[in-house]
Amino acid sequence: MVLNPATGRRMRNKSTGRNYKREYASYQGRPEVIKKRASRGAARRLMLKKGLVKKGSGKDVHHMNGNPSDNRPHNLRVVKRSNNRSFRRTSTGKPRRG
Repeated sequence: MVLNPATGRRMRNKSTGRNYKREYASYQGRPEVIKKRASRGAARRLMLKKGLVKKGSGKDVHHMNGNPSDNRPHNLRVVKRSNNRSFRRTSTGKPRRG
């Protein structure tokens, strides 16, 4: 049993202390989040079919306008995972300027 040093309570996940069951129930299981996740998966499958990404390639499919449900070909591009996840985003999903 692993205890959280800050609270002294038992940690749910030994490495991170996260309660994944509660996290899924409160956020990841919401219908709008499931729809976005499915749309991102569809974009990835589209790029797989075109041969632009491969499983385990370290590449992400980037939605240029920040909308994960907009899977039009001119809105999608393949970028390195580190580049796609590195910049801070605004509420619209676009990179912050300056």
